[in-house]
Amino acid sequence: MRLGPLQELNADQAGFRDRLIARRGGVHGPFEVLLRSPLLGERTEALSTSCMRDSALPPRLRELTLLIAARHFDAQHSWNAHRGKAVGTGLDSAALDRLARGEDPRFDRADERILHRFAVQALRVHFVDDDTYATALAEFGEAALVDLVVALGTFATLALVLNTFEVDLQPDQEPPFPDVRGFQHNGPTQEES
Repeated sequence: MRLGPLQELNADQAGFRDRLIARRGGVHGPFEVLLRSPLLGERTEALSTSCMRDSALPPRLRELTLLIAARHFDAQHSWNAHRGKAVGTGLDSAALDRLARGEDPRFDRADERILHRFAVQALRVHFVDDDTYATALAEFGEAALVDLVVALGTFATLALVLNTFEVDLQPDQEPPFPDVRGFQHNGPTQEES
């Protein structure tokens, strides 16, 4: 990780750490970084928790939303943390393997295909075409569609934190994406030059 361990925590950081330990069993993943900004960290943790626990989407589709965002942003840490949970909710392991490889996942269930198409359009082109929007609205309803879009943004935020600060993968996990080779420190990208 680009940021070393905090040597001393101020009162706000210590309080946030203690609440993370109580709620999540420790300070993991993006929250290792967000500990440095405890007010923003608290709000981000609350929003991400709401996206995973309180959404109008069923748990299976909440996990799928997170994995689609993780794959889009190459957030290997998020993928590793949630893939097993996703399979546990009923998502097909082979479809997730295809998604991890950047292939068409070929989901069996219609709601998964609709959510995938909607999320990919929103993430790739930043808009959703009328047909996809109408199909998703009919399938999920207004509340779940709002929850889906907010979840995509929340999971994108966490992915950016993980990748920008190079939060280490879990020690027992391999990188899940064959086309992502890790962090490169070769100066600016072509787009920045």
